[in-house]
Amino acid sequence: MIYQAAENRYEFMKYNRSGRSGLMLPAVSLGLWHNFGGVDPYDNGRAMLKRAFDLGITHFDLANNYGPPPGSAEEMFGRILKTDFAPYRDEMIISTKAGYYMWPGPYGDWGSRKYLVSSLDQSLKRLGLDYVDIFYSHRPDPNTPLEETMTALDSIVRQGKALYVGISNYSAEQTADAIKILNQLGTPLLIHQPKYSMFNRWIEDGLQDVLQENGVGSIAFSPLAQGLLTNKYLTGIPADSRAASSTGFLREEHVTAEILGRVQKLNEIATERGQSLSQMALAWVLRSGRVTSVLIGASRVSQIEENVDALNNLDFSEQELARIEDILNN
Repeated sequence: MIYQAAENRYEFMKYNRSGRSGLMLPAVSLGLWHNFGGVDPYDNGRAMLKRAFDLGITHFDLANNYGPPPGSAEEMFGRILKTDFAPYRDEMIISTKAGYYMWPGPYGDWGSRKYLVSSLDQSLKRLGLDYVDIFYSHRPDPNTPLEETMTALDSIVRQGKALYVGISNYSAEQTADAIKILNQLGTPLLIHQPKYSMFNRWIEDGLQDVLQENGVGSIAFSPLAQGLLTNKYLTGIPADSRAASSTGFLREEHVTAEILGRVQKLNEIATERGQSLSQMALAWVLRSGRVTSVLIGASRVSQIEENVDALNNLDFSEQELARIEDILNN
């Protein structure tokens, strides 16, 4: 059956301008870091992508090494683009990245011009696209001059392989330097993608100020702290959770009694607000308008629906914010 997008797909989603650019991003974007690789059920990934678009999620975020195996998330999304999304390509923001290990040898990692350009060429082939909307330097390279990495991003735009460029995991100081270089080159930085959640607030110590002062947007990844800020861990560590798995970044030792206590207290506030914990956690990240979009992951359609419903209540009272601060700081 040929996929036809929901006619009302733009009626509910909230769209925010990325910094001072002309680009609007959905307040909730979908990342393909997990659950869209070659080892994952194709039909489930396809169902999640179609439902996301029907709910107004127009931004789909990838990277060269997403899978597993590396590259398979781009291949899967490219297949969906061809079979289902082809009529809607111009309604979508598709991003990918390079910066982490992708292939052996000295040219398959970090931030050299050689790696970034080669990686994007490979990504475009996997995606079946002539260009991506946003291309990121996935992490700063301590051994490559920042000028080389930023010049590579500029040349990628000038070659028509990307419309905009972004950076991810850069410090406030590194970001300020990157912005200055890109402005001089004539390709302004569109967006920064940092890790940010109630449990990881490093961007509040300078990075958000740099972005706001320079008109650069931000999209927060891991806004639910790898699932900690959901109802999954309210009573402990489930056997099917990321923390119980031998793979991934969330380990069982990270889920301490102190963390679980905070999660339970935060859930009480969420319940009073008429939200799930994950919905409140996403609303909190978006609370001040300083974050353009939250980047969610999902393993089933219902999670996407629940997370988008966070947009029903984005407002916090001063009392609620004070209670949340007290929980997070004690």
